[in-house]
Amino acid sequence: MTAATAFTPSRAARPAAVRPPGLRRRRGIVPAHIFLGILVVYFLVPVYWMVVNSSKDAAGLFGGTGGSLWFDKNVDYLGNLRDLFTYDGSIYLHWIGNSALYAVAGGVGSTIISILAGYGFAKFRFRGRNLMFSLLLGAVMVPLTALVIPTFVLASDAGLTDTIWAVILPSLLNPFGVYLMRVYIGDAVPDELMDAARVDGAGEFRTFAQVSLPLMRPAIVTVLLLSMVATWNNYFLPLVMLSDKTLYPVTVGIGVWQGLASGNNGGGHSLWSLIVMGSLVSVIPLVIAFLTLQRYWQGGLSIGSLK
Repeated sequence: MTAATAFTPSRAARPAAVRPPGLRRRRGIVPAHIFLGILVVYFLVPVYWMVVNSSKDAAGLFGGTGGSLWFDKNVDYLGNLRDLFTYDGSIYLHWIGNSALYAVAGGVGSTIISILAGYGFAKFRFRGRNLMFSLLLGAVMVPLTALVIPTFVLASDAGLTDTIWAVILPSLLNPFGVYLMRVYIGDAVPDELMDAARVDGAGEFRTFAQVSLPLMRPAIVTVLLLSMVATWNNYFLPLVMLSDKTLYPVTVGIGVWQGLASGNNGGGHSLWSLIVMGSLVSVIPLVIAFLTLQRYWQGGLSIGSLK
């Protein structure tokens, strides 16, 4: 018996055939895909319902032949849009404009404050930094609705109620945005890169604007979108602060219409078709904002990797 034969394992001792790892991975992702498909259907059904029912008039909404999940025989998007934009002196256009103003002013202002505060917490050492950041984390846990009444009292004492500033100024404070920027900047902006810029003669402002700021782009876009969406969807704060209907955002305006329709005032059934169409139109600007700013996430990540 040769040495090679002596050390050759027997047929019984050989391990069983192992399934290819690619096959195991394919079988493992099937449940995940099924779960994601269920979530997609769950989130798209309300949007589909709005698209379908915004094409119907009052008769189609409450007695149509297609049911609530299918189109009626009379599809009239243009007619509903015309009624929506002309109802009550085109008040819906005022509401859309107000929502855009509140969202842009509050979102941009909140993002600027979050960038500056997060950068300061992440890259500078000062007395009381940890305590202040702990208070910030505590503020993240406080529900925004719990702060509406104290905010109303402060705005009333300052004479700001029933003005646009009563909605814009509270929207500038975003503790979660500051926390997100602080965490992101701490990892995405290396201290060595900032030190190299300072050695080359750059001041603090130039280091921030030309070195640090381009690396923050994904976090900036994220905070901007979250702030704008939160301000656009805000309902309770403007409801408490505003009494002039020409200053309402679209969320409060549609809520007022819903109250009138539920009480069978101001048109009853006919007002529900305006409510559904108005809800659909109010979603379109947010979809456009996400689709427009999505490329900046990818571009920002690429810049961060190259830097």
